Amino acid sequence: MASPLEKAASLSCWKGRVDPEPLSGGITNTNFVVNDAGNRYVVRIGTDIPEHQIVRSNELAASRAAAAAGISPAVMHAEPGALVLEFVEGVTLNEADIGERARLARILPVIKTCHRDIPLHFHGPAMMFWVFHILRDYSETLRIGQSNYADMLASLAEISSRLEYAVGPIDLVFGHNDLLAANFIDDGDRIWLIDWDYAGFNSPLFDLGGLASNNGFDEEQEIWLLENYYERAVDANLRSRFEAMKCASLLRETMWSMVSEIHSTIDFDYAAYTAENLRRFNAAYDSYKSDWEAK
Repeated sequence: MASPLEKAASLSCWKGRVDPEPLSGGITNTNFVVNDAGNRYVVRIGTDIPEHQIVRSNELAASRAAAAAGISPAVMHAEPGALVLEFVEGVTLNEADIGERARLARILPVIKTCHRDIPLHFHGPAMMFWVFHILRDYSETLRIGQSNYADMLASLAEISSRLEYAVGPIDLVFGHNDLLAANFIDDGDRIWLIDWDYAGFNSPLFDLGGLASNNGFDEEQEIWLLENYYERAVDANLRSRFEAMKCASLLRETMWSMVSEIHSTIDFDYAAYTAENLRRFNAAYDSYKSDWEAK
């Protein structure tokens, strides 16, 4: 079987011989930058990942729709196990960048475009990303895989059920569902949103909660985000549902990493990532529970 590097170098789209350069940061795919005939491209190498419900045909359709909506790089080529994208020259953001008010004001319209416009361009079957189903599925995957975290699963499942009830009925939009800082690129003029592995219909609260929880927002930043997304004052009901979904987002990131510990072959310290996200989840859930019990 060809290595990811060999796969990237041998794609049928290249005009001549290429020498792919590894691109750091991928924890679900193996990524490269390729120079070909004076142009630069990003190559994502990866097949379906059933343990994470990643279906590459869905990623491809979402990537094309996001490019058509004007928020993601153009898809230049696709074949089984590989996706070639236009290279965007810019700064990959970090958590501190995301929280800057001026930049957050530029990010929010991108999220709104994702939610509202991608369905206008999406062709073919589309996924549903319901975090509470994913958490149930992760729990079973971890049980079958005899994970070191098996003794936590019953407690986490109970918490997940409480959070799902607390979220209640939802509006349905098309979500990115993985709003880590590294999935935003700022080229100075535009904010680009990349990596559509988990794209699918979902509640807008999941992307908003994920943006807040993945990037360490404080209460002021969270209220600004909600008020400017919904274009109205934040009432107690919306705030409570947002907090529940924020906890669910952190729990999903934690259990994603637990599953990756036993299934991923990518060279990454998943155990440390699990520990950090479990710490964040416990802190968020303790805060949420304290607020709920006080009412």
